[in-house]
Amino acid sequence: MCTHTPRCPSADSSDAEAAHVVAAHPEQGWSLLCNAVLLFEDTGELLPNGQAIAPRRPAVTA
Repeated sequence: MCTHTPRCPSADSSDAEAAHVVAAHPEQGWSLLCNAVLLFEDTGELLPNGQAIAPRRPAVTA
């Protein structure tokens, strides 16, 4: 999906979250990156191959 220069990191790279946002839906808690990764506000991810990456930040407790 990436058409700009320099190209964004691929979905399977360690810095995949550095890709450009192509669709942002903060009201729903997710963004689509140009490498086809769905990035969720809790830092979880859904990769283009269907693999889910668990959130990496601790849950906030009151």
